[in-house]
Amino acid sequence: MTSTRIGLPDISMTQMEYLVAVQESSTWANAAQALGVSQSALSQGLAELQRRLGIELFTWDGRRRSPTSAAIEVTEHFRRILALTSDLSRWADRVRAGSAGKLRVGMIDAAAVDHFGDALKAFRENSPELDLHITVGPSGQLLEELAKGDLDVSVCVGADRTGFTQVPLLEEDLCVYAPPDTKACASENWGPWVTFPRGSVTRDLIENALRSAGAPFNVVAESNQPEVLSELVHIGMGWTVLPRIQAERPPASLSPINKSPLLKRMLSATTRETGLANPAALDLIAELQQEAANLTLKQRKSSP
Repeated sequence: MTSTRIGLPDISMTQMEYLVAVQESSTWANAAQALGVSQSALSQGLAELQRRLGIELFTWDGRRRSPTSAAIEVTEHFRRILALTSDLSRWADRVRAGSAGKLRVGMIDAAAVDHFGDALKAFRENSPELDLHITVGPSGQLLEELAKGDLDVSVCVGADRTGFTQVPLLEEDLCVYAPPDTKACASENWGPWVTFPRGSVTRDLIENALRSAGAPFNVVAESNQPEVLSELVHIGMGWTVLPRIQAERPPASLSPINKSPLLKRMLSATTRETGLANPAALDLIAELQQEAANLTLKQRKSSP
């Protein structure tokens, strides 16, 4: 099946501007001056426009050129095109400045819900013309989507992987939580565990930390959702390791087996090393850095 191309004349934006200018000016000399061109260039440009359209645009009335009715119709059409083009130019400027266009952001649940929800809301309100799309998922999934180009920036657990640039944002404490009424015991007696699925960056960190503490890592249940892991601990299915902000939030309100955290994880804003940086992504990262600094300061003030 062949496509039929509509035969449109090859008209330049300059020629459109020439026609609109002569219609809006009292004389061709004034039009040329307003455009910053010579009268000769203006005349030649309009003669070429008339040739390409195949329509008579001007007639001579003595020594004065007068527009035809066709010229008036064409001029109105050109005005609309020039206005839309001006809108497009301004929109492109805003895209380059980061205030419009599309921004695809990936976040782990703790970043989106617990830490940076207010910052995201404010960023969206301050950039009403920006098409902001949020994907919430585990770090491994977000990094894969970032690598494929499906995301512009990912706020996830920092991972030492090539091809990414990371901006540290916020450090989280992860503690060990046991079912209710569990008595304190040596680390070799901890478990069994309910934790994140294989492939999770946080799971790898947890496993390494537990093994370093001398605890076995026998996994009996897996979920990407911290709320599910907390409930599994409540019903006695097993132990877990979670960020304090998620495990100790009502209605779960788990209590850590030890006061000190088992490990810390760093949440980072991650982008691809290659490719053009999205200006909106850079603006968002700056906002997240400021929010993270505020949260860190608040945590320090509330610490005993």
